[in-house]
Amino acid sequence: MIPERMLGALQRYVDHGIKPGDFLTAVLSNDLREACGRADDENQRLIFEYVKFLHNHVPSGCWGSPENVRNWLKRGGLNPKQEQ
Repeated sequence: MIPERMLGALQRYVDHGIKPGDFLTAVLSNDLREACGRADDENQRLIFEYVKFLHNHVPSGCWGSPENVRNWLKRGGLNPKQEQ
């Protein structure tokens, strides 16, 4: 179970391509070493839960590698802001 306090950042990233903090960026980028180094005590214990959550609930194109994360941020997520 992902902590409630982390879900907002994940949702903003998926929906609007807003860069999350360093821990979530490392998880999304599939950088285990960096994720472990950036995690607080609670999130260290939950890294496997993050992977399960991403696999089951998040579009595959927005996570799994640093390149996927960079492209998702450039894209602006599922609902990018329209230029005016």
